[in-house]
Amino acid sequence: MNSRAKIEPTTVKQVGLPKPAAPRDTRLDVLRALALLMIFINHVPGQIFEQFTSKNFGFSDGAEAFVLISGISVGLAYGTKFLPGNRLATMLKAVKRAFTLYNAHMITTFVTLVLFISGAWIFHQKGLLCEVNILALLMDPARGIPALLTLGHQIGYNNILPMYGALFLMLPLIMALEAKSPLLLLLISVGVWLVSGIYYIAPHTTLLEGFWFLNPLSWQLLFVIGFIGTMHVKRGGRIPVHPVLIALASAYVLVSFIWVTDKLWILGDYLAMLGLPTVVTGFDKTFLSLPRLLHVLALAYLIISIPSLSQLLRRSANHPLTILGRHSLSIFVAGTILAMAGQVLLYVTNKSPIVGAIYVVIGIAAQFLYAYHLEHKRLQLAGQRAQKAPAERISLPLHIGRHR
Repeated sequence: MNSRAKIEPTTVKQVGLPKPAAPRDTRLDVLRALALLMIFINHVPGQIFEQFTSKNFGFSDGAEAFVLISGISVGLAYGTKFLPGNRLATMLKAVKRAFTLYNAHMITTFVTLVLFISGAWIFHQKGLLCEVNILALLMDPARGIPALLTLGHQIGYNNILPMYGALFLMLPLIMALEAKSPLLLLLISVGVWLVSGIYYIAPHTTLLEGFWFLNPLSWQLLFVIGFIGTMHVKRGGRIPVHPVLIALASAYVLVSFIWVTDKLWILGDYLAMLGLPTVVTGFDKTFLSLPRLLHVLALAYLIISIPSLSQLLRRSANHPLTILGRHSLSIFVAGTILAMAGQVLLYVTNKSPIVGAIYVVIGIAAQFLYAYHLEHKRLQLAGQRAQKAPAERISLPLHIGRHR
């Protein structure tokens, strides 16, 4: 009997090939970029461009937009990975991110100190030492330095990242509750927001009497709303779009616009006469009062619900705003440092409107250049990784029969 090899049909099986990634929603990057630019402009007070940021046309500003967008982004980055078998790793990743934010905050804080102290010395402007909560630190450095390191003392205009980092420390619990019941998470979140606002529960500052400027126990609600909404959509749900809801959101945004532009703040006294807690009727930023919360949510709903608005924000992947928003943390750190340098410059020039306007334009241009630099590095790194990866991961097992 002739011996021959029996070769069965080749079986082709893909092994370890990742699923194609969903296209990145550039609307989030664009909105994040706009929020970062408004925060930068608002952090250089006294120049003309400050009059055109969102805080002048409604109850909320760039900070509320940034936190809501962050909640949505965290839902995309972390929530979809919070699955059995991967939950501990996802929790640890969130905690690690919190420490990254802490390090970024320390960078902006100490650079701010260097800028203001150097400015006071070089330009003989001792008044700079009385700005942005620096004097208390210099008067008692033995208590002040530990207070800085433990976030018990925060330099003015350097208080977003501590709140944001605290939200990431809360994220493991937020994800666990959302996995159990999104409604339960929302109810607990609303309860924490309301109780902390009514009874003024917030992290205390240790060098000066008071609270953190942005209370994470209050701001977590906005973060959680973004997170829950994202998870709802990722699971196949939809955000209801109804003419009545669009009309209500539009009406609220319009009322807010008139209220702020016409400076009708005295109407707040009539709201206070209702006897409701200040967190419900006031406009406090520390405890994220309801009017501010509703304003940013109304704006977000209109963007989601009105196709023309949504499409306006959908830019290409290489659009300048998309690139700026993609590197949000690095740009935020750079923007904060530039804003602090701008404050020193405006102080020594007696808030010259020309100097302020020119500086803001240069500062914005510098942030875009930095974003393009970071994007170039990202693409280079991605290219290097692609070259190292196998051209294809395909297994071709050949089933060969026995010789006869």
